[in-house]
Parts: sequence; structure tokens; C-alpha cells
Amino acid sequence: MRQASRTCQLMGTIIQLWIEHNDPEKILEEAERQLIDYENRFSANDDHSHLMAINHHAGMAPVQVEDDLFELIKIGKKHSLPEDSFLNISIGPLIQEWRIGFQDAKHPSDSKIKEILKCMDANQIIVDDQKKTVFLERREMAIDLGSLAKGYFADKLLDYFKAEDVQAALIDLGGNVLTYGDAPNHEDHYWRVGIQHPFLSRGKFALALKVKNQSVVTSGIYERTNKLDGKNYHHIFDSQTGYPIDTEVVSLTVVSTRSLDGEIWTTRLFGKAPDQILAELHSLEDIGGLVITKDGELLYSKSLASQLLY
Repeated sequence: MRQASRTCQLMGTIIQLWIEHNDPEKILEEAERQLIDYENRFSANDDHSHLMAINHHAGMAPVQVEDDLFELIKIGKKHSLPEDSFLNISIGPLIQEWRIGFQDAKHPSDSKIKEILKCMDANQIIVDDQKKTVFLERREMAIDLGSLAKGYFADKLLDYFKAEDVQAALIDLGGNVLTYGDAPNHEDHYWRVGIQHPFLSRGKFALALKVKNQSVVTSGIYERTNKLDGKNYHHIFDSQTGYPIDTEVVSLTVVSTRSLDGEIWTTRLFGKAPDQILAELHSLEDIGGLVITKDGELLYSKSLASQLLY
């Protein structure tokens, strides 16, 4: 077996892939092609993407889409509907109005925010299972899958790797890491995944997690910010207020088997208090997590105790 890696810049982040396989370069080339295809079709920042075709036809007509895009929209809608969920895939208009993380970021007026909030109802995303169509009932609506897409892509890549008899793999989609098989250079064959320290520069870790055949997804309010009118704003929004979430949590990491689960629960839970987050994670099967607060306190699920490395 041979080992090979590939680094590419896609989806606004640095992507790193490593695999062990008889012909790793061929597999990695196809993996990069798949990621480019996903970005082209799922992007909310490309007017020509298949997702944007749905948004452009909002209030006018249903749009038929491929099975994978349809599947992720259905999953996103399901997890947007619970009253206590901070995940909302109909958040597109708010994201595009603020543009946090982009050079053209701005602070919308309160009246504009209130207007946008009226068209952020995931109940008004109509999916037709037979026709594989998606329809947004209001003209002003727009879907944004940014909170879910990388996890979905990582899982799809791993499914491809397994189908091609890849023996081990590391998929790092920038804040979203998925491990498979035995890690090289470690006698226990477990991977080490560093958790960024939210108060230090990039590459400085608060701790590391020892994982194998697991996903590690971290979301934090320190990742993408803009200073507007003398105040710092982060990119994780509250669909009830239209403003970045006001929270004592600065970083939330979810450890799970499937990467999409990590994306779902980091987003669904981010606006809750640390003890509420851990209690809810504890009720989920095979899912754990850790929280870093604004005060620097580190809290974690009991299931992760043996996996923490300081």
C-alpha cells in the first residue's frame, strides 16, 4: 500500500486529503474532482449553481434537482423545523445581507433585518419526493446549506474511498475532519485532531482528540468576523433576532461517526448554554462533544474523557 496526500483550496477553505491505497494519486484526483463538482452545484455564492437555481425561482416555480442536493435540502429542512433549533437553511437572505467573512460585509438596518426575518421560514420550503423538486413559497426566500455541506461532502468522499478499497484516510475540510482506518506514525493507530484555541493564533491548540473512524466538527465565533461600526460581528446567526448569536460559547466541537451529524448538531446547539448543549449531546447515540466558553472553561461529554489529550 502507498500513501499520498493532496491539498486544494475550495469552499473558502484549505482542504487536505490523505489516503493509503495501491493507486492513491488516481483516487485523490477523482476526490478533488468530486469536491469541485459539489462546490459548483451546492454553492450559495455562485449564481450559476444548482442551489441558486432554486433560489432564483423562489415564489415562481419548483426546480428539479439531483438526488444528492435534494437529499441534503430535505435533511436541512428536517433539522430546521424544531423550535429550539439554531439551524435554519432558509437563512440565505440574512447571510447575503450581512456578508460576514467577505470584503463587502455590512451592518443592515433594523428595519431591513425585520423584513428579512419574515421570509426565513423553513416550513415554506416545499419538497416533492416523487418529482425531486424544491419550491420556495416566497419570492424573497433563499436556501443556504453552508452549515451542513462540508459534512455531507466528507461523508460522500469517505463512501467513495471505501468503495475503492482505500485502507485509511484523513479528510480535512477546514474545521471538519473525518478519519478512517489506522493512523500512520502512532502505535495505537488513533488519529490526533487538534482543537483550535479560540483565543490564540491559528495553529495553537487548546487540546487534541484521539479518534479513529470518527468525525470531528468544530464551529466557533472566532473563525469569521468583521468589524463594523466599531464592533466585531461573527458569522453564526440567530434566526430569531437576525443578529449574530449572543452566547457564552466560543467553540463547540461534536464527535460522531458521520460528519454530517457533526455539522447538524454544532449548528442546532450553538446558541444554547454550555450545560444544555452537553445534556442534549448526551441524549444522542454515539455522539459526544466539547465546549469552550468565553471564560476559557472547557466542558466535555463523559464519553470523550478517554479521548482528550492536553
